[in-house]
Amino acid sequence: MAEVTTSEISSCNDAMLPLRRRMLKTAAVGFGQLAFNALLAGDATADEAGSAAQRGGLLAPKTPHLPARAKRVVFLFMKGGPSHVDTFDPKPLLDRYSGKPLPFDLPRVTFAKQGNLLRSPWKFKQHGDSGLPVSALFPNVARHIDDLCILRSVHGTNPAHGGALLKLHTGSDQFVRPSMGSWLIYGLGTENQNLPAFVTICPTLAHGGVNNWGSAFLPAHCQGTPIGNASLASSAAQVKHIRNSRLTKEQQRKQLDLIAAMNRDHLKVAGKDQALEGRLSSFELAFRMQSTMPEVQDLSEETGATQKQYGIDDPVTQDFGRQCLLARRFLERGVRFVQVTHSDSEVQWDQHGNLYQGHTKNASEVDKPIAGFLQDLKDRDLLKDTLVVWGGEFGRTPTAQGTNGRDHNPHGFTMWMAGGGVKGGYAYGATDEYGYYAAENKMHVHDLHATIMHLLGLDHERLTYRYAGRDFRLTDVAGHVAKDIMS
Repeated sequence: MAEVTTSEISSCNDAMLPLRRRMLKTAAVGFGQLAFNALLAGDATADEAGSAAQRGGLLAPKTPHLPARAKRVVFLFMKGGPSHVDTFDPKPLLDRYSGKPLPFDLPRVTFAKQGNLLRSPWKFKQHGDSGLPVSALFPNVARHIDDLCILRSVHGTNPAHGGALLKLHTGSDQFVRPSMGSWLIYGLGTENQNLPAFVTICPTLAHGGVNNWGSAFLPAHCQGTPIGNASLASSAAQVKHIRNSRLTKEQQRKQLDLIAAMNRDHLKVAGKDQALEGRLSSFELAFRMQSTMPEVQDLSEETGATQKQYGIDDPVTQDFGRQCLLARRFLERGVRFVQVTHSDSEVQWDQHGNLYQGHTKNASEVDKPIAGFLQDLKDRDLLKDTLVVWGGEFGRTPTAQGTNGRDHNPHGFTMWMAGGGVKGGYAYGATDEYGYYAAENKMHVHDLHATIMHLLGLDHERLTYRYAGRDFRLTDVAGHVAKDIMS
């Protein structure tokens, strides 16, 4: 190694450097700075080591590890925990023994006091060529049962909304970690440089809030972009300040070019600064979004028939229908990951009481929009390489809470997938005969994440990021791919 002298180090413009980095530069004849730069370099993957400009930007598409079945994901998130035994996992023994005690032990930790078994107030019918059963809550989705892969053995670890939401979205219920969408953007990039790679429409601000779509220690460009929030009607969900009323585009371009030039000079002196590069990238993306985002959110371009298909003509379904139609418009323009959240501040899917009234209301708001969305994707030949995921943070108990409610149940619940290389008209796994615990082909949340990543061509064990001295991944040190569900 060539000798590093104090004079050579001091020749840098120290005023431009953060205090910590100035200290490392001047301490121990600059060897602290060399070590610090080495740590920064270690935080980058081989893909990130080169110039972002040479690669076409931080969001440029990346080559997956494996042959990909899906190119994009939409997550239809039902906040609060829909009941699997009332939707897609019928349990005849609940009808037979309703009102009697559960014949085995409850979990060691339960969220609230539980009573006896409670039958479902909805009848199940077989649908499609597959004959898979769906409850009367979802008559429109039931018509697409031959496109659905029903995952009946999903389970997690946390019976509280906050921890369960974080577990489902980030793989951790204890620490701030990058979200599932952020990991996918980190691994795959995007196919549209004028829109965010990861969009979440009307997300809930409760139970983890921004951490559920945040990038944590991953590069800033992997962060999800919220469009509105759950307390707003989707018609009012807009990107703020999308138009600049004071500066023309030409003036904005000159301003950005000046900022970029100043920061390039800074980076020559300070070395790689991922946070700064992320901010510069966000400025450029915001500039490009000014022309693209309003067009995406302008649903007047859609025919009356399409809007009716999504239920936008009906006050009951118009809010969620609009979210689903926005999701389709984002997906077809190359946005990699879109989340659509059904939630409100009063009901959600969290029926500790009034199960019939609450689940009836919720299902009536989402059933037609989801069915319209699936049909629209098929008609546009997008479903084959779009992975649709539906579910909540947990299910609900087969036992009663009070007289007509169900408690939280993370020990066994149902989610479903469609398109993106999964088997349609297929049920995977099972809960026990009453629906309390995952029993066959158990799919932990880590397994769910590993499977989603595999469908998009990512090896969950290889997609890692070094932070704070260790390699992190979405699935931590667990996760198995459920290859049996793949077509």
